[in-house]
Amino acid sequence: MFASDMNSVREASRVTTAGMMLFPIQFTWPYGGRSVFISGSFNRWAELVPMSQVEGAPNVFQAVCAVSHGCHEYKFLVDGEWRHDERQPHKNGEYGIVNTFDALPVPVEVAQVQPRLDVLNSMEVDTGLTHQISAVTLNQAMPRISEEDVQACRHRISVFLAAHTAYELLPESGKVVALDVNLPVKQAFHILSEQGIALAPLWDNCKGKFVGVLSASDFILILRELGNHGSNLTEEELETHTISAWKEGKAYMNRQVDGHGRPIPKHLIYAGPCDNLKDVALKILQSGVAIVPVIHSSSEDGSFPQLLHLASLSGILKCLCRYFKHCSDSLPVLQLPIYAIPLGTWVPRIGESSSRPFAMLRPTASLSSALNMLVQARVSSIPIVDDNDSLLDIYSRSDITALAKGRAYTHNLNEMTIYQALQLGQDSNTPYEMRSQRCQMCLRTDTLLKVMEQLANPGVRRLVIVEAGSNRVEGVVSLTDVFRFLLD
Repeated sequence: MFASDMNSVREASRVTTAGMMLFPIQFTWPYGGRSVFISGSFNRWAELVPMSQVEGAPNVFQAVCAVSHGCHEYKFLVDGEWRHDERQPHKNGEYGIVNTFDALPVPVEVAQVQPRLDVLNSMEVDTGLTHQISAVTLNQAMPRISEEDVQACRHRISVFLAAHTAYELLPESGKVVALDVNLPVKQAFHILSEQGIALAPLWDNCKGKFVGVLSASDFILILRELGNHGSNLTEEELETHTISAWKEGKAYMNRQVDGHGRPIPKHLIYAGPCDNLKDVALKILQSGVAIVPVIHSSSEDGSFPQLLHLASLSGILKCLCRYFKHCSDSLPVLQLPIYAIPLGTWVPRIGESSSRPFAMLRPTASLSSALNMLVQARVSSIPIVDDNDSLLDIYSRSDITALAKGRAYTHNLNEMTIYQALQLGQDSNTPYEMRSQRCQMCLRTDTLLKVMEQLANPGVRRLVIVEAGSNRVEGVVSLTDVFRFLLD
C-alpha cells in the first residue's frame, strides 16, 4: 500500500488540517503481533501510526488518531503484513478489504435544552464534554469494589458536606470584584482582563441588590453576535452596549419573554454563609453554573446585601480533600484508578456512536472555530494538540478575556489563530509550549483521590487525561464529573 507508485497519489491528495475540526478516535488491534501500525483515509494513507501494547494485555494494541468528520477507511500493518479486523465493519476498497467507520460532524445548530443547562445562562456553564464511556481498555484487569462500598463512601461524603457551611469557604483575606449593570460592556471586558478573572457578580443600584453574573460566556456570545452583523468588530459597537442592555437583549435572543413580549427576569442563584456545602454543591450542579455568590444580609427583607465570596466546586472539593486525605483507606472508592470508574469523558472507540463527538483543535485553527465549538457543543474547553495528537495547550471560555489586550477583539476572528489568541495571555516572546499552570493533566491510572487533589487547586476546573510518555489526549475529567459521581 505504501509502494513507490503510491507516492504521487499521496502527494496529490495531501492537504493541511489547519482550521479543520478534528475528533480523536481510539483504534484497537486485539490479535497480537510484534509491531503494529495503523493507517487510513483519515491521514490520507500517508503515515503509519504506531500502536502501543496495552499493559497487562500483550495481544492488545491501541492508538488514538485525530480524524475529520465523514466516512473513513483504515487497515492495520501487523509484522509487515496488511490486515483488517473482521469483527469491525469492513468492505472491499481500493486497497483490498478495509475496515470502515463514520465520524459524525458537530451539529451546526444546538439542540434545544432545558433552560438551566442553556449555554446562554448568565453564569458560565461547565457541563463537560458530552460523550462518556465506562469501559476503557479491552481485556485490561479492572479493579472493582462493591456497590455497597460505593454507596457507603457517598454517604460519608454527603454527611460531611451537610455538616459544614459555606462560611468555611471564606478566605482569611481577599477581594471579590462586582460590576455595576450600567457599566459599558467594553469597560467590563477590560476590567475582567486586568483583574485576571473570568466572571463577576452584577450589582443593580436602583434595585439595591445583586441581580446576576457577567461571565466569559457572555463575551463569547457578544463577539459572535456582533460579528454576524459586520466583517469586523468596532469599539463603538461595544461602547454602546451596557451590561443591562446586553442581558435584556440576550433574553430576547433566547426567547425568554412573557406573554406581553417583555424579557423574563432571571433570579440570581446564590447561597448564604450558613448554607451547608452539600446544598451549595447541588445548586451549582443543578443550575449548571460555575460559581454561586455567597451573600449575607442582616435585614429580613434582604436589603443592604454583603457579597462575601464566590463559592465554587473547587473550594468545596478542597475541604473534602483536606478532611479525607489522611483517612482515605476507609473510603476504598478514592483509591480506584479513574479508568475503573464511570467518570469523565473519554475518546470514543471505533464502533461507538456519539451525537456530540469529543473534539480537539490544532493551534493553527481559527479562533472563530474554537468559539463556535465552545458554544455549539456546550463545552467549557477544547484540547489543543500537535500533529501527533499530543497535548500542547487548552483553549477555555475564560481565555476570551485575553482579547482585551491591545483591543484584539476588533480583529477578524476568522483570521486569528488559536496560537495567536493564546499568546495574548502570555508575556511577549514566551515560547509556545504547554504551561503547567494552565494545562493540567492526569493519567488514566491516577486514583480518584489524586485527581480530586489536583482539581482542588485554585483555577483548575478540568484535567486532560493523557497517555503516559506521548501525552496523547485520552479524555477529560472535570469538577462537575467528580461531584456528580460523589453525590449521585
